[in-house]
Amino acid sequence: MKKSFIPLTLAFSITALAATEAGRKPNIVVIIADDLGYADLGMQGSATIPTPHIDSIARNGVRFTDAYASAPVCAPSRAGLLTGRHQQRFGFEFNSIADKDMPPGVAFGLPLGEKTLAGHLKSSGYATGLVGKWHLGDTKELHPLGRGFDEFYGFLEGASRYLPAGRPFPPGADPGTGEKEQRIMRGRTPIVEEEYLTDAFGREAVTFIDRHHAGPFFLYLAFNAPHVPLQATENYLRRFAGQKFAKERQRHYAAMISAMDDNIGRVLEALRRHGLEDDTLVFFASDNGGTPGKGGNAPLRGYKQDVWEGGIRVPFCLQWKNRLPAGRVERNLVSLLDITPTALAAAGVAPGEKSRFDGADLIPLLAGESQTAPHDALFWRYGTKECALRAGDWKAVRNRTPDWQLYNLAADIGEETDLAAAQPEKFEQLRRRFSQWSSTMSRPLWIKKALMDEKPSDIPGKKTKNAAAK
Repeated sequence: MKKSFIPLTLAFSITALAATEAGRKPNIVVIIADDLGYADLGMQGSATIPTPHIDSIARNGVRFTDAYASAPVCAPSRAGLLTGRHQQRFGFEFNSIADKDMPPGVAFGLPLGEKTLAGHLKSSGYATGLVGKWHLGDTKELHPLGRGFDEFYGFLEGASRYLPAGRPFPPGADPGTGEKEQRIMRGRTPIVEEEYLTDAFGREAVTFIDRHHAGPFFLYLAFNAPHVPLQATENYLRRFAGQKFAKERQRHYAAMISAMDDNIGRVLEALRRHGLEDDTLVFFASDNGGTPGKGGNAPLRGYKQDVWEGGIRVPFCLQWKNRLPAGRVERNLVSLLDITPTALAAAGVAPGEKSRFDGADLIPLLAGESQTAPHDALFWRYGTKECALRAGDWKAVRNRTPDWQLYNLAADIGEETDLAAAQPEKFEQLRRRFSQWSSTMSRPLWIKKALMDEKPSDIPGKKTKNAAAK
């Protein structure tokens, strides 16, 4: 059975060591979309929304068919991605809650005891920058500049409007609810952004590369597109003028993805302009599944906030030109938890004895140095009402239902036929394995009561030690 932790005295792959022995550590670019539907990219089969630049990452590298976020919502997923660890290990199980409901002495955010990918790379001589959405804490201590990033341009909250204040909304746009004003920051200083926000993020990402092209650098480009509010500009909306949509806001959704793709193209072009394609490992993924009425998750069941496949299985691809094979389609189970250990292995960075990952270094598999699957099982816990385990083709899941269910995803990717009664031994095996894993996690630092059966103590596990700072 695979151990829960991967020791971080990493057995670096031959490919990764070759990069460092050549005298140049690779640059790392991690690009994250927000609430992107599983089927809403060309590489995923979409004929509605052209995404040539994102598709090029898959064409020049590897596309993963069975890739998963570690949570069905934004903030916990990003906490896992940037640490390489199950976010339940350190109590970051849920999205934020109202300040009045937070436990005494705890602030929403990534606990200070956790080191981010940026922190590891900064300690190894990388210039580190975050452009886009943070959503991992907004106190002084929890700010990106205190969590390993040298530079920050973006917003701290979970969502932002895309159009500057005072800009009229095109027909069909969503004016938003809590996003009446932008709260954009450069470093710790609030600024006024006059450009469409997705374009501004592309601009800032390119200028970061221009400043640090001598390398090595780490760029975390965390788009909020296509998260609500659905707002696009006329130049992007015109691309879909001839298409019919059930609702006009779906045209905005498509235009927002197209805008994001354009700006990813700007980033890839900047790498080419500086001759950095062969020296840069580029990741692209969504933080969780698409949302109802907007994101296309077919043929998967469910949406964001579900632990059905539609909430957690995500588009994921990467490229490292002339280091990893081009055009490969990888069907092994992988997780966004794998991004941090893979990036550190590529950079030749050993994070130390005290750091342990739940993610795996993907380079040995992708470079043909190993045939061992990165994971034999993946786990999800989002309160007591949403829990799941996938092992091979089998998945045990409880998604806000009284009972657990069992599915074989190879035969039933849409999770339509519950096999719990027909396969009782397999069902009980997976249930026991989930319980064993859950017992090694920590109790949440804060609670989403709607996702709990009764009370916080219903969640097994140890008391969380690393509290976020007020």
